Amino acid sequence: MLDLSRFAQTLGGASGISRLMDDLGKTLAQAGNTIMLGGGNPAHIPEVQARFQACMQDIIDTPASFGAAFGNYDPPQGNPRFIELMSTLLRKQFSWPIGPDNMALTNGSQTAFFALFNMLGGTCPGGEKKRILLPITPEYIGYADLGLEPDLFVSLKPDIELLGEHRFKYHIDFDQVQAKLGQDIGAICVSRPTNPTGNVITNDEMNCLGTLAKGAGVPLIIDNAYGQPFPDIIYTDAAAIWDENTVMCMSLSKLGLPATRTGIIAAPAEIIQPIARMNAVMGLAPGGVGPCLATELIRRGDLLSLCRDLIRPYYSQRLAFAEERLVHTLAGLDYRIHVPEGAFFIWLWLPQLPISSFALYERLKQNGVIVVPGEYFFPGIDPAWAHTQECIRISYAQDLDVLERGIDIIAQEIRSICAAKG
Repeated sequence: MLDLSRFAQTLGGASGISRLMDDLGKTLAQAGNTIMLGGGNPAHIPEVQARFQACMQDIIDTPASFGAAFGNYDPPQGNPRFIELMSTLLRKQFSWPIGPDNMALTNGSQTAFFALFNMLGGTCPGGEKKRILLPITPEYIGYADLGLEPDLFVSLKPDIELLGEHRFKYHIDFDQVQAKLGQDIGAICVSRPTNPTGNVITNDEMNCLGTLAKGAGVPLIIDNAYGQPFPDIIYTDAAAIWDENTVMCMSLSKLGLPATRTGIIAAPAEIIQPIARMNAVMGLAPGGVGPCLATELIRRGDLLSLCRDLIRPYYSQRLAFAEERLVHTLAGLDYRIHVPEGAFFIWLWLPQLPISSFALYERLKQNGVIVVPGEYFFPGIDPAWAHTQECIRISYAQDLDVLERGIDIIAQEIRSICAAKG
């Protein structure tokens, strides 16, 4: 038997993110009847894809642009032209005190978080161990297995606010946060809007987190994959913050370009420099196609208007349809939906479900519908807490007829399970 290293066992073992991407890849690659309501693949919005195609055609038709996109290595920090334009856009749009020295690109956000978590967490030269504080769970499935050392994360339960008969919202428990901030915390990390719940941490909560991070002398990492300025899939008031103690991670994926694998980090220069050097070691340089395409979008003035006029309205329409369908099909059952404030997921809580969310996932999979079980979104939380096994994530990034069929099957299966319990 092959004797694998600890590195291989850590990153090459079974994980929630590997199962999610395996389901996603196989479903999209097959021309079957499986209804994909599980993965994080963005919708193929025709009007948006037409803009991407037009920009790509201009790149293809211009020899110098084509050569830069496909024929040259970019510097390890990433495409200089794109970084210059993006930092300028962020200064103008949000008045951030940011320049090119504060930005680096990576081969997707997952690569960015792998580098950041293991740079700010883990064993330090003096022997002390630093950990990453997740101040609220559930949190993004892709974080859980990124640590090269065990027990990298300190994860906290949320406060749960019940709203009406069938809604709820998670909030940060700041008493817990203050109790955990200490010598062993190397950074705080939150996603906003949150994947999987669609939660948007309030402006007050963000300001409080920022103040606590500064007081503890650690950076605040914000996973901004669904937020402003792009793709801006956010339905509530949310100020876009950045300062000298913030690490803002963005991506072209949810804009509609996941295959370009383009992650964007806005951070203090002392973080950007080692990120660029890690890029050189792990991959020589970030990919160039995504930045060249995004540069063309910015140059045309299309980037923000795509989000405002096409992308957010598209998802907003599907959210309204999906939530209405769930309310109709689950009538009479005990369920709650997290207030959907952003991203493109519905987080469904089933308090009286007699089986685990993973068992429900398996049953739905047999019935041709893929969702994501909630267990994977609570890294470091004691699984004895029943809530970790009572939720599922449903993507609404599909066509309306696909959403309707998928939600109907989900509701039928839940009813069947509850009826069998008696």
